[in-house]
Amino acid sequence: ARASGLVVFEKGGVYLHTSAKKHQDPDSLIAGVIRVVEKDSDVLLHWVPVEEAGDSTQILFSKKVEEHGLHSEGHRAPREILEQVSCVSKDMGGDPGLPSSSQRLSVLFLGVEPSSPRGSWAFSVSLGELKSIRRSKPGLSWAYLVLVTQAGGSLPALHFHRGGTRALLRVLSRYLLLASSPQDSRLYLVFPHDSSALSSSFHHLQLFDQDSSNVVSVSVPEPCLAPVGGMGWSCDSPPPWPCPQRFLQDPYSTTFSSFSRVTNFFRGALQPHPEGASPDLPPPPDDEPEPGFEVISCVELGPRPAVERAPPVTEEEWTHHVGPEGRLQEVPVLKARIFSGGLSPGLRRDAWKFLLGYLSWEGSAEEHKAHVRKKTDEYFRMKLQWKSVSPEQERRNSLLHGYRSLIERDVSRTDRTNKFYEGPENPGLGLLNDILLTYCMYHFDLGYVQGMSDLLSPILYVIQNEVDAFWCFCGFMELVHGNFEESQETMKRQLGQLLLLLRVLDPPLCDFLDSQDSGSLCFCFRWLLIWFKREFPFPDVLRLWEVLWTGLPGPNLHLLVACAILDMERDTLMLSGFGSNEILKHINELTMKLSVEDVLTRAEALYRQLTTCPELPHNVQEVLGLVPPTEPRSPSPPASPLPLSPTRAPPAPPPPEDTAPQPDSSLEILPEEEEESAES
Repeated sequence: ARASGLVVFEKGGVYLHTSAKKHQDPDSLIAGVIRVVEKDSDVLLHWVPVEEAGDSTQILFSKKVEEHGLHSEGHRAPREILEQVSCVSKDMGGDPGLPSSSQRLSVLFLGVEPSSPRGSWAFSVSLGELKSIRRSKPGLSWAYLVLVTQAGGSLPALHFHRGGTRALLRVLSRYLLLASSPQDSRLYLVFPHDSSALSSSFHHLQLFDQDSSNVVSVSVPEPCLAPVGGMGWSCDSPPPWPCPQRFLQDPYSTTFSSFSRVTNFFRGALQPHPEGASPDLPPPPDDEPEPGFEVISCVELGPRPAVERAPPVTEEEWTHHVGPEGRLQEVPVLKARIFSGGLSPGLRRDAWKFLLGYLSWEGSAEEHKAHVRKKTDEYFRMKLQWKSVSPEQERRNSLLHGYRSLIERDVSRTDRTNKFYEGPENPGLGLLNDILLTYCMYHFDLGYVQGMSDLLSPILYVIQNEVDAFWCFCGFMELVHGNFEESQETMKRQLGQLLLLLRVLDPPLCDFLDSQDSGSLCFCFRWLLIWFKREFPFPDVLRLWEVLWTGLPGPNLHLLVACAILDMERDTLMLSGFGSNEILKHINELTMKLSVEDVLTRAEALYRQLTTCPELPHNVQEVLGLVPPTEPRSPSPPASPLPLSPTRAPPAPPPPEDTAPQPDSSLEILPEEEEESAES
């Protein structure tokens, strides 16, 4: 059958070395051409010997494609399987991009039976079947790549005698996530990805469905997305990798595949750059350690101290901190009490306004009243912006229409088992809808992303006032808005910091998770995204959040909460002999079974254990807020879990002003193509 496709990359001078000898005989070298071809909603990596497929000069071009056959004057190939494709008319040594219509020509690939023994070496593999790619060590004669498939087999090593490995990897990164293995910097782990909207990805994963006991949907999802032109996706046909199936059949594969779509975990670093732009890419790793750093494989921690939680702050105790003119006194002491015990339910409505920055800790009662009046006017002006849009206008405003549809769908299933939101005509649902739509007017760049309704619901439940709840929600979003940005740089950084803390606290657990292909901690994604909203019962979420909002004892207590949960489950995970499937299933089944007081007690104990260590690595101190960051924060701050930096490293000289921040060093990003001579 004839199939259509597009050659997006082609490189000659790619040899197979068929002899195991150190010095290859000419007869053992098979010259060939490597191509990346988009074909039938799939993307293929195709290598054939020169005598079978030829150079670009040997490819037969045809200007006209007949419906029932391809005709080219002067060519006959009786046993050929003719495939119609489009080819980029560029030199083989170049870096082809996606062609315009004027650059496309019809081309014939000759899918013939091997006409020589060398023809039997040809192979074609779908990118969805790749598991990993290994690069050669820098400095070794010709650069080569070894491709490993999901089935565990290795394809013949591809030796690039005229360079091109990095160009090929950059093209592959359009369709795949290539993540450098922590154990081997030259090994790229391969995961699929797409560039669909983050909210759409959340919807397919069903992270926020009512059945919060399952991170992954246990039903067959909606039609999967298929590539359009290699970059976008439509809902007409399946992608080149398997769609998620029932969670119980294969929870690991289902979750990891889904998470790769949801988080776009490495997408911020690997996404294609505009034509002509030069992405900020680090040089290839070498075997020498970075100057000023040392690899610390183990940190001796002291004994874990005992911690006892205090009773909640009562209304009477709060009143003792209210001074003349309604100003709060001894605010640090009050915050410390909230951290150690939380708040009594009757106090939350007032105290949360301070914790979330809506009201100033230093303001008087009159100043607070004036501030509320000002913010009330501001809120209703923003609300009027979307309320005044007519249905006819909204039909021409796809962004607002999309936000409204997504919000209506999410609100209809947010905390519906809570009495405050139950029932079909519940006014609380209308308030959720109005506040979230108004937030889209407040933060145009971010808008609405699935999961935000989960963050607003407890705030509205406690505050029970539309305007006050909106501004408290804005204060919360100031803390976590990076979690919902499409680049996902913030989530990537947090997962890297979590892995860093866990490696210091419990190296054996990290090694175990690594051995079971769970070292990426992808199962912690939802924990961090919406601050454990789906992991604890509703009253416990209120207690957890008010403790976290104090900012004590440091800026990343939520990461220690995640470490505490893993620490509580370490024996079950390690002693039960769990594999990757069982690990994910066990973590998912913890939902609604955790005690918030036990988790907070253990998290504080872990913090104290770390801070009493005299040799605590400097980058761990930064995560805990013990020392200021060594470099200014950037949109993509480094958060590499390995290597651990020394306890005190001399401050590095400031980088030149034109030097862009380096990406997360836990992920080796494909470097820019250097001169071809560097690879040969």
